[in-house]
Amino acid sequence: MSEVAEVLEAPLARGAGRAKRTKKRVIPGFGITMGITMSFVGIIVLVPMLSMALESRALGFGGFWRTIVDARTLNACKVSFFASFVGALVNGFGGLMLAWVIVRYRFPFRRFIDGLIELPFALPTAVAGISLTVLTTDKGWIGKPLFELLGVRVAYTQLGIILAITFVTIPFVVRSVQPVLEQLSPDFEEAGMILGASDFAVFFKIILPEILPALLTGFSLAFARGLGEYGSVIFIAGNIPFKTEIAPLVIMSKLEQFNYDQATAIALVMLAASFAIMFVVNRLQVRSATYAGEK
Repeated sequence: MSEVAEVLEAPLARGAGRAKRTKKRVIPGFGITMGITMSFVGIIVLVPMLSMALESRALGFGGFWRTIVDARTLNACKVSFFASFVGALVNGFGGLMLAWVIVRYRFPFRRFIDGLIELPFALPTAVAGISLTVLTTDKGWIGKPLFELLGVRVAYTQLGIILAITFVTIPFVVRSVQPVLEQLSPDFEEAGMILGASDFAVFFKIILPEILPALLTGFSLAFARGLGEYGSVIFIAGNIPFKTEIAPLVIMSKLEQFNYDQATAIALVMLAASFAIMFVVNRLQVRSATYAGEK
């Protein structure tokens, strides 16, 4: 009887196996989805990058080199990279604090404050730039007391550029860290404290390893956005050559002068530098995630 049962069950088992192997997915198969993905990436990302490289070829190597080592261009790139890096660092700390307060505490208007974080995304960058400039001039609500009491100028300085970049990039850090904190149970912190660990040890040995990959992601996104920011920075910067002029403004100046090849050459260098920095940050992110998983 057992042999007969095995014979009868064998076709059913083979049919179940075939059904499992041929199970249809909601989204089409790998070939179609990969083709759509590569086409989308090629059209949206690779083609514009390739067009910049081809456009800059008209300069030749000598003209390309002279364009990127021009003193004005180098100083503008330096200002952009410095302001973006400092702004991303400030947001790395401030964004973490904002996300922590929103996730871990309950207080009036918490949802309203959480919604305000999205304001830089919804607000036109030109409006943000004009508002920040009005507030931080020597006669503004913020700029006047700072100048009169401390002698600090904000508008038309690199400090103003950092302020504008910090304002427009804060959501990247908060929204990267916030979901991780929501999934991180407070029980781990309480267990560490019960075992005698200090607040310092609990943060750096329990909390930070878990949120570090997300924090690095937010930092890299904020840094990349800051490098390309134009609308909110152009007003508060003052655009003083060799002082507060940013790289996007130099590119726009080249375009207005119909020097498309020089503009694309500068843009290509900025793109390469941004890609290199983001690659390093992503590698650090992967290593930190691996380290946290091993622990």
